[in-house]
Amino acid sequence: MKILQSRSFTRNIRKFRKQEKDILDQQIHVILDNPEIGNEKRGELRGVYVYKFKIHTTQYLLSYRFKDAETLEL
Repeated sequence: MKILQSRSFTRNIRKFRKQEKDILDQQIHVILDNPEIGNEKRGELRGVYVYKFKIHTTQYLLSYRFKDAETLEL
């Protein structure tokens, strides 16, 4: 599966430390294994999923959507 990163996602990830990036990569693989794991938004945001996870004590929300059957956009 092909993974695309939005500009805002890339900009925010620059602030992460190496350990935090490793945890984020693990969570992205969890999403790839089970794409329906996140909660789908309603209304105008239909098709956008939000997955919640924690790094240490901070909770992060990772939003993603499927552009087509083989492309995941973060």
